[in-house]
Amino acid sequence: MSLRKHNNLLTALLAGCFVLYGCENDLKDIPNLKDKRAALEEGHMIESYLSQNGKVKGKLTAPLMYRYQQADSPYIEFPKTLHIDFYNDSLVKESQLDAKYGKFHQMENRVFLKDSVVVINVLKGDTLRCEELWWDQNAQKFYTDKPARYSQKDKFVNYGKNGLEAKQDLSNLVFYDNSGTLPVPKDSLANSKDTLVSPKNQ
Repeated sequence: MSLRKHNNLLTALLAGCFVLYGCENDLKDIPNLKDKRAALEEGHMIESYLSQNGKVKGKLTAPLMYRYQQADSPYIEFPKTLHIDFYNDSLVKESQLDAKYGKFHQMENRVFLKDSVVVINVLKGDTLRCEELWWDQNAQKFYTDKPARYSQKDKFVNYGKNGLEAKQDLSNLVFYDNSGTLPVPKDSLANSKDTLVSPKNQ
């Protein structure tokens, strides 16, 4: 079965903290005979607006989405990249998030992101890069226990050997086992795509 403008497709994704009110997609139910998943829904070209307390707080886009309706642990999966724009109360875009994979745990209201995760505060130009990241929607914060690099535009690069924690707008940063701080080189390291290497390992 195929439906257009199915407004409830990602409601479960935003349960608790965010509420979805718009989505353009192509939805179809797919029989799943290979495992114990109770049900699987598939959505294509997802475009969803996220709101909190009646205010638009973000926009999520993804080329592909799977929703698994398991009774004990339902989850939503984005296996082929996802992008989220976050807005402040004035509807100004303040940060954005990109990852090659995302998995939303509905019961916990948390999103697990992995593979080339990049969060950018577009107002300040600061950039967070890591291979794995958790997004806690209730607390509106990011955290990871994996190596992470935080670049301040035209200032310094900080390396968290055992991860970091930060608010959703990349403020209030706490580094776990900070392995070094270096000036940003003239070739704008804050915008580069090189690997996560701390000064001690170079």
